[in-house]
Amino acid sequence: MKRASCWAAMLTTFAVAFGAATSQRGLLQGFLLKDGRTVFPIGIYEMPKTDAELQTMAKAGMNIVRCSNKEDLDRAKRAGMMGWVPLPLQSTDEGKVRQLVEEVKDHPALAAWEGPDELVWGFTAASSLYREGIYKTQREWWMQTPDAVEYSEAQARKVMPRLIENIRLVRSLDGSRHPIWMNESARSDMKFIREYVEHVDITGCDVYPIHTGQRRPFILGDYTDRYLSIGENRPVWMVLQGFAWHDLNIPGNTEKAAYPSFPETRLMAYSAMAHRAQGILYWGTFAIPADTGAQFRDSIYAMTSELAKLQPFLTAPEEKSVHIVLTESGERPEVGDRGVRWMARAAGSEWLIVLVNEDDRHHMGVEVKGLEALNGRQLQLLYGTESTTVRKGEFITRLMSLEVKVFATSRNWENAWPTGRGFNGEPSPRP
Repeated sequence: MKRASCWAAMLTTFAVAFGAATSQRGLLQGFLLKDGRTVFPIGIYEMPKTDAELQTMAKAGMNIVRCSNKEDLDRAKRAGMMGWVPLPLQSTDEGKVRQLVEEVKDHPALAAWEGPDELVWGFTAASSLYREGIYKTQREWWMQTPDAVEYSEAQARKVMPRLIENIRLVRSLDGSRHPIWMNESARSDMKFIREYVEHVDITGCDVYPIHTGQRRPFILGDYTDRYLSIGENRPVWMVLQGFAWHDLNIPGNTEKAAYPSFPETRLMAYSAMAHRAQGILYWGTFAIPADTGAQFRDSIYAMTSELAKLQPFLTAPEEKSVHIVLTESGERPEVGDRGVRWMARAAGSEWLIVLVNEDDRHHMGVEVKGLEALNGRQLQLLYGTESTTVRKGEFITRLMSLEVKVFATSRNWENAWPTGRGFNGEPSPRP
């Protein structure tokens, strides 16, 4: 407690609000704590080379970054950020795990431990298994051939006991002060994840759906739902696309440079949160070219700064009275429609209502109901010109294909990040 109180007295302070961090309004677990305030994690895997770049990330609203050692945590602390530290929890070298934990477990900027990335994917469906000659075809796992099943089961018998034992070691050394998070691939096998999930605190996956010729940003919500189910309602942190597949050094890569546009980046983040994600992080920004990818990086910062401005709402409980009715023009829903997802949160007397059209078609009659507490008050479309007054506990709006609308009771919830919101997904140098 003495260490925490000293750290809280500093200008930018953090600690993990996990486990016991439950408010009188039933605040969900899995957030961070900064200066006594609960904070939604907005993170990035890239630890930049310079402190100036790290400061830019912090100014853009990022509050947590991947750290490999004490020096990285020191840098994060100076920038007013926290860090998570990866641990080789699948390792047979207990001494290595013990050393890593002992070196940083008392660091004031430490937020969480991360287990091995995409652990289950690595011994089930990974393309590297084909390249290494373990599988005969790249799709052998999905064909569920006897060889693929036998290999995966044999690997699980080795890996899972080590993973669970090392988790117990970390909790013993750390006093369970920091949560353990496991990130998987979007389609990692549920059966094997369930073998370890009860031993971890946070789950989630990475989803990178923007490719040359295929752009499916709406699937973020699908995979958030999947990991809430797999994790038995544990907090979910979702890892979003911060790169173009073209820029990754992958054998046989034939992709052209296709970055998420700002509207796609925005849809992915809000879709994940509307499906109850409790953290948004970005992977792959290390691969963004400094010249042609500069505008894409700005678009990510525009998104994270937008979320950072909304922090009081992102950790508030959902207003359960709010619901959506879609009144179409005599049309039946199309096969495969996901519909409109929403978030409705209150922070004191201020409100936020987020509408996410996950369908690739327009919805011309979107009724937002259950807003009796806002009768007579005006809602402003952030970053837009639309405004509406709540009457009879509702308002009506329209949503274009894959559109996000964020309404608030004040335009003070807009962020003034200067660039990036107009990025269309095409690589081009910063003007």
